[in-house]
Amino acid sequence: MGHVALCVSSLDNQVEFYTGALGIRLNWRSEKEAGLGTERADLIRLVEEPAFRRYRGTSGLYHFAILLPDRPELARALARLLNLGYPNYPTDHVMTKTTYLDDPEGNGIELYTESPEDGSFSISGDTFVTLRADGTASSGREPLDVEALLQHLRPDDRLDRPVPDSTRIGHVHLHVSDLDAAIQFYHGVMGFDLMGVSRSFRAAFVSAGGYHHHLGLNTWQGEGAVPQPADALGLSYFTILLPDAAELDGVVERVQSSGHPIRQVENGYLTEDPSRNRVRLASQQ
Repeated sequence: MGHVALCVSSLDNQVEFYTGALGIRLNWRSEKEAGLGTERADLIRLVEEPAFRRYRGTSGLYHFAILLPDRPELARALARLLNLGYPNYPTDHVMTKTTYLDDPEGNGIELYTESPEDGSFSISGDTFVTLRADGTASSGREPLDVEALLQHLRPDDRLDRPVPDSTRIGHVHLHVSDLDAAIQFYHGVMGFDLMGVSRSFRAAFVSAGGYHHHLGLNTWQGEGAVPQPADALGLSYFTILLPDAAELDGVVERVQSSGHPIRQVENGYLTEDPSRNRVRLASQQ
């Protein structure tokens, strides 16, 4: 997964939040745009649209997830938020440790690290199955042991240290209007593996390479939720990075053949899923 682009009403406020509260570097900035991330790459791009407004009950972003390399870095991120008194919701998914929050404009964010040594997660039939390493069952949504996590910090650790270069976008979770149509697009057309569907939970997960999920899809805004209007704050697009130009060309050809809109943009292509969530396709090489 590549960078996530957001339309925001105040570039100054959002840059201050992402750098100060999340420790993400400001890589570049112009009058109305900014790129933030690590020294290696942008994770987030912000475009200021002060006349836009936030809509509710539409398709769009549920959250984007920033994957930190280990527990000490998640501990640093959580300690920074706690030190600022910024609202967040630490959660133990067993195979990941995470905290959830919204940025000042209401964009959902997950900060997490992998912890597969603690157990596993899967969907069996229509049911979520989360097992701890000892074989006991978990809800997969338990409160995180914050005190234990913070033990990974050393007394001389600085909370203002930026996130490490190995930090990346781990996954994106979308509100969609039709779960089957979204699965057909991301699995049938794009070529992601379908990792599981829960009709009762109204969600599905797809990924590449056996990962638990690169994309979450849900209809929690309601079946048939309308797309975000053109003047909506929030998700502008998210990026899927293909390993090379040949793989990119193959996906672009499948999207074109499926009849979904797609156009060439700088360093890639831009398409839309059936819920009109915009997807940027690019090559890593």
